[in-house]
Amino acid sequence: MELGISSFGEVVPDNVAGKAVHAHQRMQDLLEEIKLADEVGLDVYALGEHHRPDFMVSAPEVILAAAATQTKNIRLSSSVTVLSSADPVRVFQNFASLDLISNGRAEIMAGRGSFIESFPLFGYDLKDYDELFTEKLDLLININKNEIVTWQGKHRASINGLGVYPRPYQAELPIWLAVGGTPASAVRAGTLNLPMTVAILGSTPDRFVPFVNLFRQSAQKAGHDVSKLPLAINSHFYLADDSQQAGDELFPAYASMMNRIGRERGWSPLGREQYEYMRQYGPLMVGSPQQIIDKILYFHELFNNTRYLAQVIGGAQLPHAKIMHSIELFGTKVAPEVRKALKAKEISA
Repeated sequence: MELGISSFGEVVPDNVAGKAVHAHQRMQDLLEEIKLADEVGLDVYALGEHHRPDFMVSAPEVILAAAATQTKNIRLSSSVTVLSSADPVRVFQNFASLDLISNGRAEIMAGRGSFIESFPLFGYDLKDYDELFTEKLDLLININKNEIVTWQGKHRASINGLGVYPRPYQAELPIWLAVGGTPASAVRAGTLNLPMTVAILGSTPDRFVPFVNLFRQSAQKAGHDVSKLPLAINSHFYLADDSQQAGDELFPAYASMMNRIGRERGWSPLGREQYEYMRQYGPLMVGSPQQIIDKILYFHELFNNTRYLAQVIGGAQLPHAKIMHSIELFGTKVAPEVRKALKAKEISA
């Protein structure tokens, strides 16, 4: 199982037209975090696209290209690229360029996006939310498989026998679908034989088992080899030397983020009691190295996933040094034990 990190690049809004000092510092910190993740042997680092003042990453492929020059082995992915409001031709070209810079380490994680700011920003109508994604995913897959593209659609100009360049260093760019729990999304991923990343941010993890089963059943029904179909599980994450420290250090940043988003969406305020419940019974991966090892292995028992992505939360309330320590513990203490346990399980089977 691959072990990696995802981030949205949380930042204190600068609220200025220029001189964005908070964003500048967060960018430097983020590049250091990706470099460290590579150095401690993690497998993947993913950045999620947003168009809000509290998240800095609006162009994942640009930041990942900078990270590619400072890293050697780690795979570099979006988490997600909001394909519905993007041009699939430019998405492919940007990630193909990243692939050439990184010697074949680029991936695309495409999704519809749980935030909608990009739709009015780029001139799309939310009533076309599902149709846009279906059409643009079809075009992106076509471009990925063919140098010369002929394609017709409704929401984008047709392409008639034109080449899309550059081509990637890999034979094809890995394209993952990022989903949040909508059954139709699982069916789509399985039917198209595309790797799927499931973000489990609420509820208990076991409730997502039928969803994952639907993904694999859909792939099998479409005639694909399910044993070769990757699956990733993504959840919020923070690691410290002991459990109490981890819980205390993450809570202010986590509650601030969740309550800020919750006010926009009408959620009830998150308190410490619910936070602790999520740590113990829910998907929240917050604790000591041994707790994290146990929970990642529990996720694997539930889902037989091939990748776990730890969604790291940053910003002013969780200093860069603490995030770096969390990444270091993940790579040096947790990852070796998880790999060892899974290897032993494989041998015994």
